[in-house]
Amino acid sequence: MAWQIGTVVPVWVVALAGAVVVAVIAPGRSLVWLPIVMALCVLVTIAIQLGVQRKEGFVTRLILSFSGALVIVGLATAALSLGR
Repeated sequence: MAWQIGTVVPVWVVALAGAVVVAVIAPGRSLVWLPIVMALCVLVTIAIQLGVQRKEGFVTRLILSFSGALVIVGLATAALSLGR
């Protein structure tokens, strides 16, 4: 289980870092940049999961990575939209 979390958490870190960068650099254009952050998270997820080369739990790891990144980017979107 620990190796599964080790392949999921880096995607959440990318989502959080991307959200913070967007909030600092372009808060007025967050609705343009946050979907790009989410797309980057999708690419990072696929790269990490294919790099692991384990079939067991592949779909579960993808779902955990995507859903965690989606929650983080969604919260960032809500926070930046309310801040306008």
